[in-house]
Amino acid sequence: MRVYGIPNCGSVKKARILLESSGVAYEFVDFKKTPPSKEQILHWIKKTSLEALFNTKGTTYKKLGLKEKNLTDEQKIQTMLTHPTLIKRPIIEFDDAKSQKKVIVGYDEALIKALI
Repeated sequence: MRVYGIPNCGSVKKARILLESSGVAYEFVDFKKTPPSKEQILHWIKKTSLEALFNTKGTTYKKLGLKEKNLTDEQKIQTMLTHPTLIKRPIIEFDDAKSQKKVIVGYDEALIKALI
């Protein structure tokens, strides 16, 4: 299991605490130290959606004035590559019972608890 995000994000902290308190081993990937590749972002979009991944509620979105820019999907992806904090956090990747890669975007306690 991998958890992607930034260490000081409240949602990431909650997810990590939940996993750790349940004894779940995971690898943490810090977006600031290891930004995701375009291929990684496209993989997450394929498993969820661009709307789920693109964080329109965060400070980066507001600071960049993106609401007024009416970005295309490709521009949103490029902007997430430049500003990984635009990616909704945490992103939790895991293998299901059939060894299929699954993804949870954002802190959803019920979904995370269903994993563990």
